Amino acid sequence: MKAIFETGGKQYYVTEGDVIYVEKLEAEAGKDVVFDQVLFVNGTTGTPFVSGAKVTCTVEKHGRQKKIVVFKYKPKKKYRNKQGHRQPYTKLVVKKIEAK
Repeated sequence: MKAIFETGGKQYYVTEGDVIYVEKLEAEAGKDVVFDQVLFVNGTTGTPFVSGAKVTCTVEKHGRQKKIVVFKYKPKKKYRNKQGHRQPYTKLVVKKIEAK
């Protein structure tokens, strides 16, 4: 089964057994997370969501991505600003896709 679901303001196209990285979720590692904002399941599209459909995932771990450098400057004005950022993420394994 294939599905598109929404979490963290983004949409993810998944099949059972996929490993995905999403915005950080408040769930412990090893626990299951159920997403009910499913936009598409096996050819059925919702308006905007498919009623009764859900995607169950297992939280594998939490982490932070590689550092990106944000560097701002204005030429000839002696203004330089260097800042780093690491975005937190949650690694999920898609366990089951259900549709009614």
